[in-house]
Amino acid sequence: MDAPLLPASARRTAAWCAVVLLVAGVGALAVWLIVTFAAVVTPVLLALLGSALLGPLHRRLRAVKVQRSLAAALTCAALLVFVAGAGFILVQSLLQTGDEIVASLKEAAQKVLPRLGAPGTSLNDTIDSLKSFATKYGARAASGVWSGLSLVGQAIATAVLALLLTFFFLRDGARFPSLLRNAAPRGSGPLLERIARRAFTAVQGFMRGTTVIALIDATLIGIGLLILRVPGAVGLAALVFIGAYIPYLGAFISGAVSVLVALADRGWVIGLWALGVVLAVQVLEGHILQPMVQSRTVHMHPAVVLLAITAGASLAGILGMLLAVPITAAAIGALDELHPREPDVPPEAEGPPSHPAG
Repeated sequence: MDAPLLPASARRTAAWCAVVLLVAGVGALAVWLIVTFAAVVTPVLLALLGSALLGPLHRRLRAVKVQRSLAAALTCAALLVFVAGAGFILVQSLLQTGDEIVASLKEAAQKVLPRLGAPGTSLNDTIDSLKSFATKYGARAASGVWSGLSLVGQAIATAVLALLLTFFFLRDGARFPSLLRNAAPRGSGPLLERIARRAFTAVQGFMRGTTVIALIDATLIGIGLLILRVPGAVGLAALVFIGAYIPYLGAFISGAVSVLVALADRGWVIGLWALGVVLAVQVLEGHILQPMVQSRTVHMHPAVVLLAITAGASLAGILGMLLAVPITAAAIGALDELHPREPDVPPEAEGPPSHPAG
């Protein structure tokens, strides 16, 4: 018998390289399909997130014998009221205090930039450069008005489609497991159902836990800023709430803006107090809220979260940053379901049971 051309170690390495290339190719194809059909994929993903968040309300309505379609419609109406109310409060707050926030940020930049910039540079030089840039490219920007209106129309259409899909997902969600089992190849239906349930459970835990934590963070930081009499405290608290859906990065940006506004409007002392409030809330979130609220969901390492956010931002901008973490949570949940589990048997329990003497 002829000896193998390559040693066993080389063959194993080649096999693993082939597996890695295959997985990378499938992943690249999946990403390409998602980007190509983003107009369809985005509303579906948003509807899944909405269904995961609103599922408890829909089940409570069904528990009190509300008809299935009516319960889904009432749940979607509650979502509309919440989003419209939160948007109105945010916009109203920003309209009332937006000028103060912008002025405070400009004042903070005037204090900080001269210490960081090169000699001879100033904020006025930067503003003049921006004005000349705007003058030079103003005509080109004006020609893009129609494309901007098209983006707005596309966003509205996406939101409407996502709302309609949320209604159908809530109404017919109980039928999806049987449909998945019937569509799966023979013998794989139960496994696919467990994977789907595990992935959706991870998304549910992320959405509900993040919403609870966002409300607590925004409330505590808003109260602290109101006590310190920082201008636009309500608008900054709303910014904290929205930023909480982008883990780590959103909290950093919203907290930095709050501290800069306090620094510019109230001075260094109040700025340091605002920094203390933000840091205290972040410590409370990291050491108490996260373990307590999201203890039963998929736990992701911060490096995985940051890489997911970066990948989402490169693919779909802000929307990609919002969707990256729940999608990653679903993927990790599905992989966890595929991982083989050994029965939890303590070493002393292995083997035949011992009989007590006598």
